[in-house]
Amino acid sequence: MITGSAQRGGASVPVVNRRRSYVWWPLDFYSTAVGKKAVMAVTGIILLGFVLLHMLGNLKLYQGAEHMNAYGEWLRTVGSPAVPNKGTLWAVRVILIVAFALHIHAAASLTLMNRRARPVGYQGPRKYTAADYAARTMRWSGVIVGLFVLFHLSDLTWGWANPDFQGGHPYENTVASLSRWWTAAIYIVANLLLGMHIYHGAWSLFQSLGLTLGRFKSWRRGFAIAFAALIVAGNVSFPIAILTGAVS
Repeated sequence: MITGSAQRGGASVPVVNRRRSYVWWPLDFYSTAVGKKAVMAVTGIILLGFVLLHMLGNLKLYQGAEHMNAYGEWLRTVGSPAVPNKGTLWAVRVILIVAFALHIHAAASLTLMNRRARPVGYQGPRKYTAADYAARTMRWSGVIVGLFVLFHLSDLTWGWANPDFQGGHPYENTVASLSRWWTAAIYIVANLLLGMHIYHGAWSLFQSLGLTLGRFKSWRRGFAIAFAALIVAGNVSFPIAILTGAVS
């Protein structure tokens, strides 16, 4: 593609620039900070929805072994016979794995972009007038929550961390696991950190999606607080109920 000319030896020589190689527009958009923030917001919504539904499903614990085990069986067979056994469950798992991976990658990429934009840190004391504690600890709380997810899967899905694990018996597995005080402590601490992460994530996703004006600006913090409090209260209640003997 000829875009201009240059003088060489008294003669005008056309300058040819190579055409930029085609980049699929979603990847081109994701390469920008705006695109990464949008991906974090969308994947955050998916993960928040799962966390809410997961907590509500676990409330079956208070209805006893029959109800919770039946709920677990329903999750494995939902859509049957049109869908193979565990087919819907694995479809949801794949969506969650992709959303989780994109969420982590976008967060890490944004961190690196910010560091490259400001290679020298702030000189002198910083004043946290706008950023609160949850925002300042977002990165490490996310890392800890990610490690907790792996432990949670090893404990109650794969059974590696639960010596009393029984396949297809989520009620018995949960009671056996959270009857151990150290496991219960891990769940309580991890869910408190999860609440902090959810609070800032739920609050900031509105900004990432451009919903910061008018009524959105006034109620988004209240929504973030209420949502995080609901998740923490529900999840923390399970180890407490089991340790105190309210559920056995």
